[in-house]
This record gives sequence, C-alpha cells and structure tokens, in this order.
Amino acid sequence: MKKLKIAIQKSGRLSDDSVKLFKACGIKFEVGKSKLMSESKNFPAEFLFLRDDDIPGYVADGVADVGIVGDNVLVEHECHVNRVKSLGFSKCRLSLAVARDVDYPGVSYFEGKSIATSYPNILGKFLKENGVDAQVHFISGSVEIAPGIGLAEGVCDIVSTGGTLLSNGLKEVEPIFNSEAILISNNSLSEEKLELLDRIVFRMNAVQTADTHKYVLLNAPNDKIEAIINIMPGMKSPTITPLAKEGWSSIHSVLKENDFWENIEAMRKMGAEGILVIPIEKMIF
Repeated sequence: MKKLKIAIQKSGRLSDDSVKLFKACGIKFEVGKSKLMSESKNFPAEFLFLRDDDIPGYVADGVADVGIVGDNVLVEHECHVNRVKSLGFSKCRLSLAVARDVDYPGVSYFEGKSIATSYPNILGKFLKENGVDAQVHFISGSVEIAPGIGLAEGVCDIVSTGGTLLSNGLKEVEPIFNSEAILISNNSLSEEKLELLDRIVFRMNAVQTADTHKYVLLNAPNDKIEAIINIMPGMKSPTITPLAKEGWSSIHSVLKENDFWENIEAMRKMGAEGILVIPIEKMIF
C-alpha cells in the first residue's frame, strides 16, 4: 500500500498541536528537532516536517498529499488545494497595530501611510475593501520593529496574546483576519490515498467530538426522570437503570461541554444526586 505523505510544521505551536492530534488518533511516529521525515509505525503514512509557509505549495504540487497549515498562510499563498477540515486549534488573528501613543480614529488612519507586513495579499484585500490607499512594505520577519526604525507607521501581523506587540511599543487596533489550523489535501489524490485520508478524518472527528463532550452519570428520583432526560438526551437516548433504592434510577448520558454547567445546575434542582462527570477519549457516531 502506498503511504500518505503528510506535511506539518517542523516547530512551533502549530507543530505541537498537530503532532498531539495525530497521536490522539492512534498514529505513531517519531518527532525530533533534527528530523525532516518520519514514517508511521502503525499507519501507512509518512510525515514531512516543513516550514509553515512552504506547506500549501508542497501540497498543491503533490510533494505532500495532505498537510496542516494555518488558514492565514493558506489564504496568503493562494494555492489551489482542497480544504478538508477546520481543526479548531492554533487560533490567532491577523491585526493592524500602531504605536501605543497614537490616537487611533479608525482604519482611515492608514490612508497615505505605510504598513509593514508578512501578509501583503490579505492586507491588500482588506485595504481595498475599506477604500484605504496605503503603501504596503513586505517583510519576511520581525515586522514589529518597522515603526521603531521609521520604516512604517503601522504593522499587520499575527496576534495570539498581544505580548509581542506590547514589548515593541505597539497596540492592536484593527483585527482583519481570524485564523486556525486547516487540514488541506492535493486536488488529485488517488482513490487509495483518498481512502487513507478518509480514515484519518474519521479518527480526527472522533477525537475532537470527544473533546467537546462529557459522559455524565447521576442518580435521580423516578418521577423526575422524564424532565431530566429532556435536557440530557445523549447521543440517541440516555441509559436508565433501576437502583436498589426503591423509586430511584441511575441515568447515564452525554453532555456537550458548552451546555454542561447550566444543565447540571438544572438537574440538581430536579433532585439529581451523586453526579459523576467522566472525560471521553473517543466519540464515534
């Protein structure tokens, strides 16, 4: 069987999150700072550790079959690839920033000014949509120093916490693009490799769905069961088991993480007791 070639960032937060996801999917492979390639020990896949900026082009050209890349990089490079799945991690935003002492009135501030960025395509589109005529200076790295050395009045760069901007005397003023990790694939994969990709996506869905749900066990009086299961229906329906104590039952079900506390409080008011909450490792529908 042919191996699926998977490109991931060789270092950084996106790399760490990508490796964590694949290992949670049960795909074993070695990772090291000096490694450029690694074959999986239990899945027909070969991992390529590349620069983030190179991944869209390598996938488009077929050097890699699939890859994980930041949406900001994918959009900036405008490569023709297939968007397979948004992964929900390594979230950040591309934002405009100016010196901290600037009284920022809005995006019109940048009219006639210069902006330093590593994302000229995304920035250029934003400026055009907002009717702003500004000069864009492309810098491949260390964008934050541009105002301090007089190269530009503002910058457009990736922001996670904003700490780097603050340490360089800047403040974020205008978010222009929200980004997260994206699973992409080549547009011309063989049927054999598409089947391998489907298997990986199936595993990713199982892992990520489990991350957003909790398994809940509780005891409740029988006359409250119907009311309780109305707010914790489970995947199809909850499991209800009579207890040795007459008039009581044990209810087992699944709750979404976002609904958890509100629903638990409601069930407690209905008489639910002995509530146990258990993490779910995998969740398959």
